Amino acid sequence: MSPTQSQGGINLELTPEQKMVRDSTAEFTDREILPGITELDQSHTLDMGILRGMAEQGMLGAPIPEEYGGQGLDFVSTALICEEIERGDGGFRTLLSVHLGLNSLTLLEFGSKEQKRKYLVPQARGEKIACFGLTEPNAGSDVASMESTARRDGDRYVLNGQKEWISYAGVADHFLVFAKTDKAAGHRGISAFLLDRSMPGIETRDIERKLGVWAGSTGEIFLSDVEVGAENRLGEEGEGFKIAMYALDMGRFTVAAGALGTIRAAMDAAVKYANQRATFGQPIGRYQFVQDMIAEMVRGYETSRLLVLQAAWLKNKGVRNTRETSLAKWHATECSFQAAHMALQIHGAYGYSAEYPVERLFRNARAPLLYEGTTEIHKMMQAEHALGYRRLNG
Repeated sequence: MSPTQSQGGINLELTPEQKMVRDSTAEFTDREILPGITELDQSHTLDMGILRGMAEQGMLGAPIPEEYGGQGLDFVSTALICEEIERGDGGFRTLLSVHLGLNSLTLLEFGSKEQKRKYLVPQARGEKIACFGLTEPNAGSDVASMESTARRDGDRYVLNGQKEWISYAGVADHFLVFAKTDKAAGHRGISAFLLDRSMPGIETRDIERKLGVWAGSTGEIFLSDVEVGAENRLGEEGEGFKIAMYALDMGRFTVAAGALGTIRAAMDAAVKYANQRATFGQPIGRYQFVQDMIAEMVRGYETSRLLVLQAAWLKNKGVRNTRETSLAKWHATECSFQAAHMALQIHGAYGYSAEYPVERLFRNARAPLLYEGTTEIHKMMQAEHALGYRRLNG
């Protein structure tokens, strides 16, 4: 499964290091997440002990170079971590997406040496939790319509605005947020800023009523005259849109990789139930309709896995991969939701009960079709690239 180049092609066999990463993460999921996840989910409880365990295992800095406090792993290993964690629950994989994919890897690419020392190192070590503030009440897919502002005042900026649907906002220590420094310049007027929770004027609030990801954290960020030094601006003024698009390439990759875990969890649950449940004198796994759904899950997993590996291979090579990552995110999340839906169908009425894991998988699998680019946004991207209207990797 390792996308290493061999004779001009891709070698799909895992390296010993990648196997060790996969196995240790799988063991962590089996030991720390799965035994109590139903109770955590039903009680809407975020277990900070699990987050600390992920940090201790080095997951929160997996692909970050060792010089900045990370593990220095490749993107295949990072994908394996995301898959195994989401096999336990999507809420904890979401932490990897926002903390690592959207924030830390973006800081690694665009941050100054001082910014990396101050923010990236403690994030990679898992000493600080980070989140990513782009979405607003009136700005989702249309990023350029954001209303948050950053007014220059000498060597400082004053930020005002609101961010919504921000994963782990309620527990984050660090925030990467985007605001307009030039309202008239559209997406070219957006800039990026690194904030610390201790700064006056920052407030967060949890979003309590949502369809799924109950064992995770989702919230809002309110910025009220937040004063921040120019040294906390990430990149140059007006580079925020470019920075956000880079971040999404990283975040979407972790979402796609995590979706493999939901497909596996749904398939494992469906296979177990189909072999145990009997009707009309035989296991329901003997029925062609049930076999058809399980076959669809197998196909969804294998095709999604290959797309994730393609993106990982390109990331390891340092090649622009917006098109490939978009395709992996779109396909894998759709297959994930389909797998959860079919697993619930195979369970019949029991699938509608929290007694079995498929009810939770079904709810959790719906959100990734919306965040980090809706399915429709990714379809548009792929179509416009094919038609020559835009160059995703240009």
